Amino acid sequence: MAETRPALRLEGGLWCDEVLARLPDLLDGTIDPTELARVRAHLAACDVCTRFGGRYGQTVQRVRAALGEAPAVDGGLSERLRDRLRRETWRG
Repeated sequence: MAETRPALRLEGGLWCDEVLARLPDLLDGTIDPTELARVRAHLAACDVCTRFGGRYGQTVQRVRAALGEAPAVDGGLSERLRDRLRRETWRG
């Protein structure tokens, strides 16, 4: 039996998939204020995104609580890891 999904909706100037793509920034508090207003307008009119966004947010909060604070990494280590990843990526 094929899975059925509600159709994407355009609310507040954003489609559902655009709102869902912005959820990480929304939860991190890094979303632009203009975008935040658009996301909130969409959520106010779209119960599907509101429900999903709420479950997503709860899941992220629980995972963050379970993991705790990330340990500090010195700048030198971060740079060495980035360099290594770049080299490995180019080898392909």
